[in-house]
Amino acid sequence: MFCFQCEQTAKCAGCTNEMGVCGKKADTAELQDKLTGALIGLAKTMEGVEGTVGDSAAAVVVEGLFATLTNVNFDNDAILALADRVEAERQKLASESGKDAPSYDMGKLWGADEDVRSLKSLILFGIRGVAAYAYHAAVLGYTDEAIHAFLYKALRAVGADDWGTDELLPIVLEVGEVNLACMALLDKANTETFGHPEPTEVSQTVEKGPFIVISGHDLHDLKLLLEQTEGTGVNVYTHGEMLPAHAYPAFKQYPHLKGNFGTAWQNQQKEFADLPAPVLFTTNCLMPPKESYADRVFTTDAVGYPGLQHVGPDKAFSPVIEKALELGGFDSDTTLSGINGGNAVMTGFARNAVMSVAETVVDAVKAGAIKHFFLVGGCDGSRPGRNYYTEFVKQTPKDTVVLTLACGKFRFNDLDLGTIGGLPRLMDIGQCNDAYSAIQIALALADAFGCGVNDLPLSMVLSWYEQKAVCILLTLLHLGITDIRLGPTLPAFISPNVLNLLVEKFDIAPITTPEEDLKAILG
Repeated sequence: MFCFQCEQTAKCAGCTNEMGVCGKKADTAELQDKLTGALIGLAKTMEGVEGTVGDSAAAVVVEGLFATLTNVNFDNDAILALADRVEAERQKLASESGKDAPSYDMGKLWGADEDVRSLKSLILFGIRGVAAYAYHAAVLGYTDEAIHAFLYKALRAVGADDWGTDELLPIVLEVGEVNLACMALLDKANTETFGHPEPTEVSQTVEKGPFIVISGHDLHDLKLLLEQTEGTGVNVYTHGEMLPAHAYPAFKQYPHLKGNFGTAWQNQQKEFADLPAPVLFTTNCLMPPKESYADRVFTTDAVGYPGLQHVGPDKAFSPVIEKALELGGFDSDTTLSGINGGNAVMTGFARNAVMSVAETVVDAVKAGAIKHFFLVGGCDGSRPGRNYYTEFVKQTPKDTVVLTLACGKFRFNDLDLGTIGGLPRLMDIGQCNDAYSAIQIALALADAFGCGVNDLPLSMVLSWYEQKAVCILLTLLHLGITDIRLGPTLPAFISPNVLNLLVEKFDIAPITTPEEDLKAILG
């Protein structure tokens, strides 16, 4: 196998043995390449006749890209079924239009010139992230044909054997532009469906009795689960990136949505080992479950793992509820504290909440009470060195504000950093897709001070693991944001020449130590 799309790839170079670091086996990696090649073939068949492409083709492209994201689908049968759907759409379109293009051999990509491979990888991994956000928006009934058209265009770019850096680099930055539109679409879908998030304290204590833990990002699945568990005596707890759901007004009407269980995704094998309750995975990040608790793990949507029970499109969660009643939950109230010992966390500081107090924030900056803003967020992971983010946040001066988002926040979101002018110093904006909120907050501050984002007393210290982090980074680059610090390692798929280009144009730098980086940032 060959795979280097995630941060933890072997030796920071690529997983090439019988199993990847994520637990993906070689045959699964091969099938994911086959699926990607089929998607490229479908996109090439669409060229010039996009107007005749139906909704089913757009849906399978989005789902196919999403399924190849890290820690989503390990199920060979499910991946083969997706590839068959892609092939059926290609044949249907070919018969109608007279155009046809075969599947693309992904070996050509992995064996290409390293700079071409690097840029194509940025495109491919970036649109996998875009597709994840498009998938969540579509579930709520929000779609955009322009986003679909770009996914086809980007797939064709990946499969273009005669393209070099001059042709590929503009597509890389266009991924960031389209991802911004896609995140805006998902933000609209979430806020129009569930309301604008509100600052909310979330307990990390699990009450006595049967319960279900729901993980992932899909708010629609959470809504359906809450509806189906109502009146059953089964409580629901969020896990990982589902934590920010507590801040949406629509979910506050369910008293059996009790709190949050556990920390970030990479700790699940330890935290789920003795859990007397089922876990429902709606999206990434699923780790291969240990045999001791595999019978308690359920999947839905694009998530899959051989041997686990999958809840199909009917979204009948009765097997999950029955398992919760069978297991019975804890015998007494149980607290699993955060990384730093905290028993509760705050979330819900999305754009609407922060902008509602923008005048207070601006006044605090003008008065010198707030000297600097830090955006410390992104993906978490298990590679040594990620305690950097905990220490960085701990060491930020008391006259600074820390904004955060995504699962990287579990390194420090249970810290008590105090307040500034009645506002908390640590504000959790939400999920990774809520980077849109962070961008809107930054743009609003820039507007208030009559300057550009790069002129604000704002520094971005980001962590990455998978492909949604890639497309968010490309969005920041599209917006011209500079001086981003990235860690814990730089992507293996970025070649030295491409890295030099990013450093020269955007001043991207790897993290060093909290002390050195804070000194450099604050002077």
